[in-house]
Amino acid sequence: MAIARFKDLCIDDTDSDRGQNFWSKVLGLGIHRDSGRSGDEEYGWLAGTTPQQRVWINEVPEARTVKNRVHLDVLATSLAELEALGARHVEDFERWTVMAAPDGQEFCAFLRDVVPPYRLKDLVVDSQDPGPIAQWWHSVFGGELDRHDVHPWWWVAAIPGAPFESMDFVEVPEPKAAKNRVHWDVQVDGAAGVQVLLGAGASLLRAKGGDISWHVMADPDGNEFCVFDD
Repeated sequence: MAIARFKDLCIDDTDSDRGQNFWSKVLGLGIHRDSGRSGDEEYGWLAGTTPQQRVWINEVPEARTVKNRVHLDVLATSLAELEALGARHVEDFERWTVMAAPDGQEFCAFLRDVVPPYRLKDLVVDSQDPGPIAQWWHSVFGGELDRHDVHPWWWVAAIPGAPFESMDFVEVPEPKAAKNRVHWDVQVDGAAGVQVLLGAGASLLRAKGGDISWHVMADPDGNEFCVFDD
């Protein structure tokens, strides 16, 4: 039984306007803006046709310094299309191409003759030991857990409400070395739901209060995620 529900995605960028313009076109989402409670600041997000097709572009002061621990897989008709938006070619593989966004963070492009309006394919998480963390997120979200017959790849597909095909976990040699620049938000049922997550093995990095209305947590691999309990 799932103990949390997928809520939305968040991407860090040192320039939120640049990030919104780039990712809105890459993912096929619209840009929305509103004023903060004080009315003297504006914030923006990307949104599609369902509540889960929402991506927050968070402006952060620190630049990217290491390879992304979490990245997006996207659909595209050509690499030239992505390069015209400001992406940079990094490396070719048989089924996908690694690209870099204007701020340097990696994402993978899967080319198709025809792509849907909404183009997010998968959410990919690096791990030194992908099996246990894939199983952990399967216990949190539900869905369908599977693994590759040959490669050390695991995935959770058909996550209820998730706006992507699967959450993929791939083996890498290096440990996590910096705060992730892509993370996801989850929704739980009240304070009891927060305690269930903690009991399942999540760590509390910062409790809600003050200027944030959510809890900041980390999974057993150290990947940050935000928990909303209202």
